[in-house]
Amino acid sequence: MPRRTATLLASTLMLIALLCAGVFINVPYSELSPGPTVNTLGDHGGDPVLQISGRKTYATTGHLNMTTVRVTSADYKMNLVEAVFGWLSHDNKVVPHDTLYPDGKTEEQSTQENAEEFSQSQESAKVAALEQLDVPVQSWVIVSTVLKGSPAEGALHAGDVIKAVDGTTVKEPGDVAKLVTKHKAGEKVVFAIVPAAEQAAAEKANRAATKTRNVTITTTRSADDSAERAIVGISAGTDHTFPFTIDIKLADVGGPSAGLMFALGIYDKLTPGSLTGGKFVAGTGTIDDDGKVGPIGGIELKTVGARDKGAQYFLTPADNCEAAAKDTPEGLTLVKVGTIGEALNALKDIRSGDTGELPKCSTK
Repeated sequence: MPRRTATLLASTLMLIALLCAGVFINVPYSELSPGPTVNTLGDHGGDPVLQISGRKTYATTGHLNMTTVRVTSADYKMNLVEAVFGWLSHDNKVVPHDTLYPDGKTEEQSTQENAEEFSQSQESAKVAALEQLDVPVQSWVIVSTVLKGSPAEGALHAGDVIKAVDGTTVKEPGDVAKLVTKHKAGEKVVFAIVPAAEQAAAEKANRAATKTRNVTITTTRSADDSAERAIVGISAGTDHTFPFTIDIKLADVGGPSAGLMFALGIYDKLTPGSLTGGKFVAGTGTIDDDGKVGPIGGIELKTVGARDKGAQYFLTPADNCEAAAKDTPEGLTLVKVGTIGEALNALKDIRSGDTGELPKCSTK
């Protein structure tokens, strides 16, 4: 056999052997890729994404698309070949597995966490949109979760309304932790609450809840805090009563990043005319009750997904702007927003065609 042929054959066999080895060698990485993008003004799965009843709504046009990132599951085993192809791909991103699933988090735990964040983002989107419309919303602090095996287990329950702690009125979730941590571990703290069942009955009867009771709990030391911070084992959140019904129907989506686009979609449906002027606008960003827009992960993948669907403009959280601007898809304008108010102002310029003053993202 000629030497050249032998060398070529040996190289080919070695390459095949390496590829075969790569297929069977698992690496501790996960992959992210552009996920579905859905128009919050339209339908999904045959139903309107935003369903509003008890209040006049208006026909609209254009797109206000929320965007997503597709992520490999917690138990997915990536091989070396897949990792290499992912690193070389422009539209995919390979990251350490523990970045997405820290401390051995399971697929079930991740799904549950994402569902809770998604639910909270919907509530905040409703509040932020109605705030812009000067529609009053009743809000109160509740027990969001109770840690199993904690002092609060059996004494407090998810959905209980927290009126006061040690006689001090509670106005926002952060007040609860501040008041509890004034104690030392082993001391007693008194919660004035409206039980969840009473609150639910009051809401159903359209009346104010009146049955309050005091619950005394002995604090314990936080297991992960060397400073011996006192805790009772609950997390506090916010619940709301809206003057009319707003339902967000979107299955198989989790996390908080659609908050801004939901809020804008609600605002558009409750006001005459088209918020986009018929343009294709996509975007992302968390939102809180005050309308502040927060950063999200996977911004580069979301802009790719949006542009592939035809988006012309992308509403980008201010804290994500620099990263997004480093690799902007051709034909897509990144618009920097920090609040829902700024987003509404940007949309005003977009629908009027006066885009010269749009706050665009840059790499600085």
